[in-house]
Amino acid sequence: MAVAATAPFGADVLERLAERHEIPYLLTQPDRPSGRGRRVSAPPAKRVAETLGIRVWQPERLGDDFDPEVETIVAVAYGQLVPSVALERARWLNVHPSLLPRWRGAAPVERALMAGDEETGVTIIELVEALDAGPIAALERFEVGVDDDAGAVFGRAAELTPALIDVALDNREPAPQADEGVTYAEKIGPADRELDWSRPAEELHNRIRALSPHIGARGLVEGRPAIVWRSRLVDGKLELLEVQPEGRRRMTYDEFLRGLR
Repeated sequence: MAVAATAPFGADVLERLAERHEIPYLLTQPDRPSGRGRRVSAPPAKRVAETLGIRVWQPERLGDDFDPEVETIVAVAYGQLVPSVALERARWLNVHPSLLPRWRGAAPVERALMAGDEETGVTIIELVEALDAGPIAALERFEVGVDDDAGAVFGRAAELTPALIDVALDNREPAPQADEGVTYAEKIGPADRELDWSRPAEELHNRIRALSPHIGARGLVEGRPAIVWRSRLVDGKLELLEVQPEGRRRMTYDEFLRGLR
């Protein structure tokens, strides 16, 4: 069983799968410029693979010459289109951190939190050409707390994935997804990060936790541009807990207020 992964969630799952299975190679995206300095850096999954001594393959895209070398490939936060020719040459199991068919698409965890979902989960599907529409080989639900952020949800999903993969490997008759309840989790864009303080407190809190700790919601805080990383609801009102003023480090909201004084 090989793994196709790129993003941090995929890196986490790769490390956990390697504890239970021999992983002959990692399929991941090429090194790319990132960060403010635009320095070329390796994908998170590649860094994990190198630490574990797993062979890494980084094609710009999968071509007609793709030889999977294995019967099964687990794809998780890979971020690249898998063409039909590749799908035909191996069984692809895709790890999706939502309860499919709810939140198909690029940002299922973030969109679930923004929507205030009180439950989510992990779904293992057989990969097909249609977006996240393959039959379900394994699924597990879990509750989402009112203060759980995206980091907590991704962590719980990664924790559950290895056992679900074992179930999926044994399931040769996956069930088609339901036709009803389909929603789409669009990629997070700049507008999704903006905090409009005129909106309800619960909506603002959900946006903040949906984008933490990896993206960050932003707005004017006491008249100054800042990223808001953590908040809570107290008697229906929003309280800020952790902010990052423009050009500064993360700090508690109390530290921020002391700096203003």
